[in-house]
Amino acid sequence: MTTSAQRWQQWASFTLGLWLALSPWAAGYADNAAATGNAVFLGLGVALGSHFQLALGECSGEWLNLGAGAWLMAAPFVLGFVGNGVATATSVSVGTFVAVLAGSALAPVKQDLH
Repeated sequence: MTTSAQRWQQWASFTLGLWLALSPWAAGYADNAAATGNAVFLGLGVALGSHFQLALGECSGEWLNLGAGAWLMAAPFVLGFVGNGVATATSVSVGTFVAVLAGSALAPVKQDLH
């Protein structure tokens, strides 16, 4: 069962995934095939994964978001589009946010004992 904080995190991840999928055209780096393919594939994956987590009320998919965030941070260096500043900044920043959101959703929820 998800808490309201986890639902917020999933909505934020959903929005970040949609932005990432559209970012090659919105930010102007669609001419870079590696960056565009990576952004569209991972963006749709993060958005769909977050959508299904919201719909099913499960938190188990956060591990996938954590992995996707780590990959997005490494992708410019692995796929060789580090020379494209906008594509690199988008990939690393969205990856960082997705990973942080997933990590915080995976952290144990503290209960107030008062």
